[in-house]
Amino acid sequence: MTDALLTASKPELLDKEGDRTLRGLLYDYFAFGRSLEACREIFAGFVDLSATQYLILIAIKNSTAEEPMGVNQVAERLYLSGAFVTNEVNKLVSDGLLEKSPHPEDGRRVQLALTQRGMNLLIRLAALQRPVNDALFGMLTREEFKMLAQLLSRLASNADSALKLAVHVQATLKLQEEDRRASAASPPDSRKKRRATRRNGR
Repeated sequence: MTDALLTASKPELLDKEGDRTLRGLLYDYFAFGRSLEACREIFAGFVDLSATQYLILIAIKNSTAEEPMGVNQVAERLYLSGAFVTNEVNKLVSDGLLEKSPHPEDGRRVQLALTQRGMNLLIRLAALQRPVNDALFGMLTREEFKMLAQLLSRLASNADSALKLAVHVQATLKLQEEDRRASAASPPDSRKKRRATRRNGR
């Protein structure tokens, strides 16, 4: 395959057939991701929540007394903005599914916990989640499952940086393409003047 057509450059991501393995991985990941998204929508709809509210309740359910969760901790765990999580948490509090209490060591913070109503809702939901999650991941061995969890954690922690890079590179390539088109369409003297203006910072 011509290097200009490769969708990655790191040797670890390429093989003798170019980027075919990488593309296959991404196709499989997108297919699995669509199934996960669909299952999440089903889970949330089953208990009349939005998909984000469902995730927030699950995240708080898995907090501990030693590591209580506030808005910032939920936002960090779910890779969401603090403002967005705050808005959703307030809805869940109004609906009687979450409760806020002062943090025992920091009076400026609050910690979140499920109410009994919220706990009952998740107990009802778990009857649906168990068979579906078993079907999604049940073909993995314990070691494969642990490895998958570790790999996805590493990938997720780097995804935001990759997205910012995508936006930056996209803008740079667009500017380069616009410059090439403008240069091709303008007379030689105009191209020289434009390059001189850029060099002088004007």
